[in-house]
Amino acid sequence: MQSIILPQPADGVNAATVVRWLKRPGEHFSAGEALVELEIEDALVRLEASQSGTLATILAEARETVRVGAELARAEGMSVPAPQSEPETTMTRQPSETSGPPTTGDPGNVTPVLMPQAGNTMEEGIVVSWKVAEGDRIEVGQILCEIETDKATIEYESPDAGRLARIVAREGETIPIKQPIAFLADNDADVDAYLAAQGTTAAPATVPRAASTAGAVAAGAETRPSAGSPPVTAEGRVRASPAARKVAQQRGIDLASLGAGSGPGGRILATDVEKAKVAAAVSVDGKPIRRPMRKMRRAIGLNLQRSKQTVPHFYVRMTIDATPLFAYYRENKPRTNCTLNDCVVLAVGRAMAECPEVRSQIDGDEIVEFPHANIGIAVGVDDGLVVPVVRNVDSLTLAQLAVEAKRVVENARNGKLENIGLGNFTITNLGMFGIEEFSAIINPPESGILAVSALRETVIVEDGAIRPGRVMTMTLSADHRIVDGLVAARFLGRLKEILENPGETLT
Repeated sequence: MQSIILPQPADGVNAATVVRWLKRPGEHFSAGEALVELEIEDALVRLEASQSGTLATILAEARETVRVGAELARAEGMSVPAPQSEPETTMTRQPSETSGPPTTGDPGNVTPVLMPQAGNTMEEGIVVSWKVAEGDRIEVGQILCEIETDKATIEYESPDAGRLARIVAREGETIPIKQPIAFLADNDADVDAYLAAQGTTAAPATVPRAASTAGAVAAGAETRPSAGSPPVTAEGRVRASPAARKVAQQRGIDLASLGAGSGPGGRILATDVEKAKVAAAVSVDGKPIRRPMRKMRRAIGLNLQRSKQTVPHFYVRMTIDATPLFAYYRENKPRTNCTLNDCVVLAVGRAMAECPEVRSQIDGDEIVEFPHANIGIAVGVDDGLVVPVVRNVDSLTLAQLAVEAKRVVENARNGKLENIGLGNFTITNLGMFGIEEFSAIINPPESGILAVSALRETVIVEDGAIRPGRVMTMTLSADHRIVDGLVAARFLGRLKEILENPGETLT
């Protein structure tokens, strides 16, 4: 996979703003075809491809300003250009229909590994630990490192294959999103040439071979603790496990006030925090107690506030006869160890398979329709709310879904989110608290969220006769830009049919 970088436009300009992409990921382009329109200080320019290929990933979105030498996108199927004494980096101004020579690739086919954006509100991430070492051969999907975001700790899977030539982000270091944390290259000299072409330098972070095991300590990145002080990284951040940070936040404990922990190199573990004695916060003279908003709570607030302000929500509510659903759950629980929520999630996945609008998202002026139902399950944790995603729900059996849902939920409660950014619908269930009905806020950029209430006993009237039974109320919050009232009604109607006849529809 080759990089498409921003060349030097002209007249000493060192940055440009992306106006719009003329190609989308997955689209083929030919040599000389314009890929992207850029704005510099006094003109619009277009960047053309020097050879044919397929656009794989866009790294610089519309309205994003990038510096010369930064990656704009990545492409596949392009041969690596031969070294030139003077790289062609000219771009032609608009409104002329011709463009100057384009730029693609980089010296030695170097591929930067960027800090991912795991969620709309994420601005930076912390490299917790590296699972690989410099010189290792990396495969696509291989776990590179653990990254701590504003909500959880995630395992970062490599988007590319190659040799890990250089790690530039130390353990415990905070890196802005879409900035390099490592480089893939066939040899180390290629990385130096790549950085020199961009006018930057990046010394390798000293990460020993032992970094491929969990809990490894970055050499040179830690100050050895004394008996009365905790270890700190070169950036001055106390070295502690994600679980320890979580417990410390819950109890209002300052990690810097603790001594050396019991982990490797004095790293503070959750058990060390649990043993610490903390003075309870008390109100003085009846005055309210103020405390800073935690990072996760702030992220949740900003995300949902933005959703409510920018997404035109509307709500459709339906109450179903849940007597057959409850019987189906009771019958299958011994065999599959499923929960009632698993049955609902599976039914939603089947209904989404028949309703493409509900598994679609808005991307600029386009609607992106996803082939499968990837459903997020809202999980309450001590600091707020997280949404792990179960992929391809529409193609799973109840037994498979029960196993997968349990796994991703347990991992989320332990601080590791899975499939972040891959969901196209969310389910939130407050039935276990006896809530009879409620409405939820859409998790952007998804098109909807289903609020599931308690399954409760009541009297059901059917054909003029009454009988005891169970009912359940569901409320769909939908994005009116994609899902209008008719579509929402059809979707809920089909979901009702599935849930009231689970023996026929969920097997």
